[in-house]
Amino acid sequence: MFESIAQLVALADERSQPLHEIVLQTEMANGGKSRDYLRGRMGKRLEIMQRAAAQGIDHPVMSISGISGGSAYRFWNWLEAGHEPLTGPILSRAVARAMAVNEVNAGMGCIVATPTAGSAGILPAVLLTLQEARGFSDEQLVDALFTASGIGAVIVRRAHVSGAAGGCQAETGSAACMAAGAAVELLGGAPAQSAQAVAITMKNMLGLVCDPVAGLVEAPCVKRNAAGAAQCFIAVDLALAGVESIIPADEVIDAMADVGRRMDERFRETALGGLAATPTGRRLAELVWAEKR
Repeated sequence: MFESIAQLVALADERSQPLHEIVLQTEMANGGKSRDYLRGRMGKRLEIMQRAAAQGIDHPVMSISGISGGSAYRFWNWLEAGHEPLTGPILSRAVARAMAVNEVNAGMGCIVATPTAGSAGILPAVLLTLQEARGFSDEQLVDALFTASGIGAVIVRRAHVSGAAGGCQAETGSAACMAAGAAVELLGGAPAQSAQAVAITMKNMLGLVCDPVAGLVEAPCVKRNAAGAAQCFIAVDLALAGVESIIPADEVIDAMADVGRRMDERFRETALGGLAATPTGRRLAELVWAEKR
């Protein structure tokens, strides 16, 4: 769809249109579908995101393995009890939603892979929390999802979004980049500022390994979605304040791809390194697979 973030931004500036409109027009031209059809389809994805986020905070969602579950519900209720989180009222609620969606995924519920199942909590958590805090409409969130998809398309073209290919930087890192660029536009930022948010986010998540305990997308994935949401908000604030990345977004994405290619296979979703290889990680794996046998 797009060769680079720079191309996406240039088109938006040239046409004096927001990023989401550039992505939507390109999809209409390439896929031959109408605007109403594409927006309707994206709206259905938003509905799935909304249900997943609500499900994970309304009650404890436990995984089949028993390794993860209930953290989002516990944290949400701690917030609702009146505690004052150090992360503040907006980020803390995004953290809860990010974990909620990922716990629904681990519990075999329905989510939207954005861009993967293991990183599916970040984008909905960021957008739904901004909607709650700032009163954005569902239609505005649909716009933001198109922006996020354009950013994701560039990352897929230039690098990768799977943990097996490039570690967790490729999964939660890409998801956080998509959320950051979309959030900047949602909050009134310029296309170039969205690009800065993408660059800042990925720089801060560069090199993150994929080390799932027992080979399951649960630990540490659930809480890494929470961390990805936090990185997104940091980058959004910096970009909106005019802070820029000294390395352009496309070069940061290229660096992520290079790091992923050079990463030891033990840190690319094989469950042979990192947290999966700790004594507790190995013990949990033995318990999980003994029960399966």
